[in-house]
Amino acid sequence: MIRMTEEKDIPHVMEIIHMAQEQFCRMGIDQWQDGYPNEEVIRRDMNRRESYVAEKEGTVIGTAAISMEKEENYEIIKNGEWLTGNRKNYAVIHRIATHNAYKRNGTADAFLRFAQQAALKKGKESIRIDTHPDNRIMQNWIRKNGFVYCGHIFLDDGALRYAYEKCL
Repeated sequence: MIRMTEEKDIPHVMEIIHMAQEQFCRMGIDQWQDGYPNEEVIRRDMNRRESYVAEKEGTVIGTAAISMEKEENYEIIKNGEWLTGNRKNYAVIHRIATHNAYKRNGTADAFLRFAQQAALKKGKESIRIDTHPDNRIMQNWIRKNGFVYCGHIFLDDGALRYAYEKCL
C-alpha cells in the first residue's frame, strides 16, 4: 500500500534512507553521502504533500517523493532534450528507497505505478526522474520501466545527474 508519509513514519523513513546511504558508500557511489536527504527534507516533502511510504502489513518498507510541480533543476538539460520539450506538464519522482529486507520485491515498481496513476489524474503527460551517474542499479530500473535517457542536469550544488523521462 502506498500512502502519504505521517509524522510517526519519519524514523522508519530515515532508517531506510540510512540503509541506502550505506549501500551507496559500499558501492563507491558519491550519492546521499553529505547528510542529504535528512529529516528537514522529508518534513518539507510532507508539508508539500509529496512524501509517500510503501507499507506492507503495517511495516514501512519504502519511501519516495512524488511531485506534480515543476523541478527547477530540470529547466536546463545538457547533451540532449526532454521527450516533451520545455513543457512543464510533468510529474517527478525523487528520493526513492526501499528497506534492505524488501529489495527486489516490487516496492519501487509500486511507487512508479502509484506515481503514474496520480500523474494521469492530474493531467500530466510524463514523469521525469534523475539519478547519479554511478548508480547503475537505479539506471537499470529506470530503463526497465520505460524511461528514456534525455541528457543530464545539474543540482543546486552543481552535482551532475542523468535525466530520464517517460511519456504517459
